[in-house]
Amino acid sequence: MTAIITWNIQAGRGVDNAVDLKRIVRVLHQLGDADVLCLQEVARFVPELDHGAGTDQVAALAELFPGFTGFFGAAIDRLDTHSGRRQAFGNLIMTRLPALQVFHHPLPQPADPTVKHMPRQAAEIVAATPAGPLRIITTHLEFNSPLQRDAQIEHLRTLHAEANANTRRPPLAGGAGIYAALPRPASLILCGDFNCIALDYQHQRLTAPFDDPIKTPRLCDAWSLAHPGQPHAPTCGLFDKNQWPQGPHCRDFFLVSEDLSSRVLMVTVDKETNASDHQPLCLWLAD
Repeated sequence: MTAIITWNIQAGRGVDNAVDLKRIVRVLHQLGDADVLCLQEVARFVPELDHGAGTDQVAALAELFPGFTGFFGAAIDRLDTHSGRRQAFGNLIMTRLPALQVFHHPLPQPADPTVKHMPRQAAEIVAATPAGPLRIITTHLEFNSPLQRDAQIEHLRTLHAEANANTRRPPLAGGAGIYAALPRPASLILCGDFNCIALDYQHQRLTAPFDDPIKTPRLCDAWSLAHPGQPHAPTCGLFDKNQWPQGPHCRDFFLVSEDLSSRVLMVTVDKETNASDHQPLCLWLAD
């Protein structure tokens, strides 16, 4: 069995406004013995997010998870001219499984002068699981701009179709060195904070079939597979009523490619912790 957790940790800031990465780690351990951790809103040297400390949260989390290897994808990477350091903000995958390949995907940011917005990205690893190689992607889509979310969702779908196409039509055999073909299967777990609401038109687009000749497996909502007929458990708005005045709702998901649907054993949402404005989710996948 392979266990994966996804969580928007809000740079470690809880609903009590305390920034405490050790609390984040305690919650993650309480959720179970995960093989892969997919964390969104992780910061490096950004004092505005952690009450002026400017901690390298990637390094801090790596120290708190011995035996795991971290792969950080910066959506924002900029020079702080005052400190001379580079400030970064993005998504972190930590895994104790071998990562056969790693990819970082900038997501589209079409101009939208009606709102404030920021760059977004998706981090991908190909993990060596007991059942074989598996792609795992985590992301955090734009909050303020539906226009940009639409474009980012289409890009994620394109990435999935592209990986499937390369699996079905692999490159010429015999490549060596940097041309060596390494495993990158069509099988995918896509997770994170999608900033769309369960069952809205953008969520439906994420799970829509692919109309292509290479038969790309559609993405299925893992919660719906594990809990047929049940509404999604809320993943934010449970405790933080200031940021989420609409109350509890779901905008964080696990999506699995259709070929993995029969292997989904369980999906849970921790409804107890207030260590972030979002709740962590865990997926158990049969090997």
